[in-house]
Amino acid sequence: MQHIAATCLVLGLCAGTAAAAPLSVQYDDDGMVTVNGQRTLIIGSYYPAQSDRPYADMAEAGFNLVRTNSSAEEMDKALAAGLMTWTSVGTIDLESREPSTAKLLDAVNAIKEHPALAFIESVDEPAWTWMKAETRVPAQPFVEAYPLIKAADPHHLLYMNHAPTNLVKTMQAYNAGTDVVACDIYPVNPGGLRPMYALFEDGHQGDLNNQTLSQVGDYVDKMRRVTGPNRPLLMVLQAFAWEALRDEKERDETRVLYPTWEESRFMAFQSLIKGANGIIYWGSFSMPQPSDAWTAITRTAREIADLAPVLSERTAAFVPSVDYHEIGHSVDDGVQWLVKESGGALYVFTCNAYRYPCRATLGGFGEWKTCTVLNENRTLNIADGGITDDWKTFDVHVYRFGNE
Repeated sequence: MQHIAATCLVLGLCAGTAAAAPLSVQYDDDGMVTVNGQRTLIIGSYYPAQSDRPYADMAEAGFNLVRTNSSAEEMDKALAAGLMTWTSVGTIDLESREPSTAKLLDAVNAIKEHPALAFIESVDEPAWTWMKAETRVPAQPFVEAYPLIKAADPHHLLYMNHAPTNLVKTMQAYNAGTDVVACDIYPVNPGGLRPMYALFEDGHQGDLNNQTLSQVGDYVDKMRRVTGPNRPLLMVLQAFAWEALRDEKERDETRVLYPTWEESRFMAFQSLIKGANGIIYWGSFSMPQPSDAWTAITRTAREIADLAPVLSERTAAFVPSVDYHEIGHSVDDGVQWLVKESGGALYVFTCNAYRYPCRATLGGFGEWKTCTVLNENRTLNIADGGITDDWKTFDVHVYRFGNE
């Protein structure tokens, strides 16, 4: 319960605060969301846990945001657990402008005072239509709706999620209709799946040349070209198995493949290392709970939540050197990193984006005395200003350098 209490303290949310003031949710010039002026790493989910304590369990796992419907009852439940919420209101219908505008503003006004509300969502994946080039909902309605929504509610951010496969210029047209941009990418896939919605003919969702797990980072790069450096970018990550989305009668149980903990951890940390301002999970409604697959998600969320005060800091100017050691592989991509400073320590978040293991020396740490590998119960010697370590395939290491 102490995790819920901490969230309540930070965000001003807690049980029995129905009269609490609405949150002020904005963002800094590096895209980090601010809640009541405090930089806040987003750890969210489209669905609460499947349990007797659906919202409290999410908060204890480290989540701080969950999607609800617009009913005060559901938003109150999330609030009582110390969670922020977001909900959908749609957008303007240009062929029925006046009544649709009135309906939209009624929806905004109905939720804007609720003290759990953080984001207002418009329409999911508006630029994307399965197997077609046409946009499902063109950008203009969102562009016209944006100033009307912000005039009615200047205290919360508009949220829009994109599918990963539209052109950058196509998605950029929607920027004027939102504050927060998200993108969903779900690469854990046995391959060769039978045709189903949202998959291409080869059975995969992603369409980049990189079909490995590290395509998540490639899509972060792509979406940063969409958003630019200043807008919040959230990556929507996989909490389901593709085959499990089929009707049970049509499902091939031998093809059901959920992300492992190692895979979930890699996708989450790579998203943040590459420049996302938070992560959100989709699809857990189809995931057995409890299960190893669900534990993989909640364990990842908890680790990131415990590091959120560090991860929400501005990126440090420090650039480590990377020198690979020969182990018989080319190292096509290799170690990716993100550096943060917090509390007099230096934190270096790393992941191996290469599909084989690698060994490398990270250099430039001569002023530091100690190096602890967080959550791995080990330390590394700093020799000639560097540390040498091994990364397994799609591995994550988080280093804390101190002067203790």
